Parts: sequence; C-alpha cells; structure tokens
Amino acid sequence: MSEEREYIIDDNDVDQRLDKFLAYQNEELSRSYIQKLIDNGEVTVNKEEKKNSYRLQVGDEVKLIIPQPEEVEIKPESIPLEVIAEDEDIVVINKQADLVVHPAPGHKQGTLVNALLYHCDNLSGINGEIRPGIVHRLDKDTSGAIVAAKNDQAHRNLVKQFKERRTEKIYLALVEGNIKHNKAKIDAAIGRDPYNRKRMAVTKRNSKQAVTRFEVLERFGNYTWVKLKLETGRTHQIRVHMSYIDNPVVGDRLYGYNKQQLNVHRQLLHAYQLGFNHPRRNKWVEFTAEMPSDIKQILEKLRSEKNR
Repeated sequence: MSEEREYIIDDNDVDQRLDKFLAYQNEELSRSYIQKLIDNGEVTVNKEEKKNSYRLQVGDEVKLIIPQPEEVEIKPESIPLEVIAEDEDIVVINKQADLVVHPAPGHKQGTLVNALLYHCDNLSGINGEIRPGIVHRLDKDTSGAIVAAKNDQAHRNLVKQFKERRTEKIYLALVEGNIKHNKAKIDAAIGRDPYNRKRMAVTKRNSKQAVTRFEVLERFGNYTWVKLKLETGRTHQIRVHMSYIDNPVVGDRLYGYNKQQLNVHRQLLHAYQLGFNHPRRNKWVEFTAEMPSDIKQILEKLRSEKNR
C-alpha cells in the first residue's frame, strides 16, 4: 500500500528546491529517489505536478506519494549471533560491530535481518519485506543491545514505545578530549546537514528535538569514558551531539577527527543497556550487552598507561 505525506511550506523553507526540501524531510529516502518520484508524478504542489527545480513558496501544499515497495526476497544466512534473551515475542541481540541492521538497495546480504531469519522460525512482517522484525536500529559500527519483534502484536507495541520515548537506552563510549563536567545534558535539535547528506548536524532548519544526557565514568587525559542516556532517538544522535561539544566518539570517521592515536577501526560506541515494557506481559524488562573485546582492550591499555 502506498503512503502519502503532506507538507505546508512556511517562511523557513521558502525558495528551496522541491527535490532538496523533500530529501531533507525524508532522511530515509535518497535525493535521486525523490527526483524519480517527482519525475513520475508522485509529487504535487497545490495539486499540480512540478519539476525538481521548482522553488517553494509560502503556503504551498506539497504532497508526496511513496509507492508500495517491491517485494524483495531476503535470504536467511548463518551469521553468528549473541542472543541475550529470547521468547515467543522478542529476541534481544548483542550486535557485533560491522554488522548492518537491515538490507537496503545494493546491500541485501550479510545483515542482522538475514541472520535473524536464519535464527528464528518467523519474524514480524509488519515493517515490510526488507526489514522484518526491526523496530529500532543501531549504526553499522555501533555494537550492543537491539531488540527484534517475532510477531506483529509485539512489533506494534514496541514501535509505539520507542516512538513515545517509553524505552530506556544507555550507551557507553570513549570520546576524544578531557570532559570537565561530571554530568551534563545536551539539548540541541538535529537535522540533515545542509552541506553533506551523509551527515546529520545540530541545526535549527528542518530539525527535531534531540536530548542526550551523559555522565563521566573515567578520565584518561586525552580521552574520557562516558555513559550516555538517550531521551530521544535521532539518527546518529550521540555521535552528532558529542562532536557538537567537541568531544567526538573515538574512531568516528564521519563526525570525529581524521587523526587519532589509538588506531581503532570503528567508533567506540556500545549500546550497553536496553529497557522497555515486555509487549505481552506488560512488565518492565532490562537487558545488558557485554562490552566487545576491542573496547575492553583499549580501556585496559589506557588504564595501564594511566597507572604508570
């Protein structure tokens, strides 16, 4: 079934190109795909078809129709998974780094979904052919706790909890620099970076509220080990916020420093704890994901150097 999305243009978006505006508003869709939809007549402005280059005016009513995705056969794959907990409704995984959560065009193999399809007899299909069972996500190079739904009732329940911010997500990260404050809250809206579509950024334009709280656990001179709690769930939120306060996550190639001394191969960010109401029992449950060996080794090295 196709999906309709509507927008009313205000002063903040006036004179933007139609394709650029829709790409900002729909971060999960590429600009080239948006342009294809415009060319195919799936986008109207004031009930009329326009070109990609059309400049928006105040009060314009923009309607975007996203066609039903074509069915894609996602094959089960025998990929090792560390299962934290599992029952008839959910499966909680300690996701390894370098594992993409769900397939995407041009990347249909080697994902968490492929592994889950092999592990489980069935997964909730409510999220479409390409993302069965998935109710939230972790970046490819972020390790840690992630939950998948095994039936539609569990899927709807969990998605609602995540949307209404009734879950608890706690992360651990090693960041650049020596953070002076022991505790702090970062309240800074996040939207698509206007200069680089692969990045998100702290911005007032086409952005959504984003709140991250952090607590310093340990200091190592040029690095700080922190615990972070998400109050919202924006794309790349922790990575953007820590970069915003000039303490990017160590190893973050997109938001961090190009030169770092620890010779790591991914951002040192781990989804440590995940809490939510169990979708069937309506009882609060929490799951902890053991830290991976690469982060443990870096911390041991820093502690050893600190105690010399």
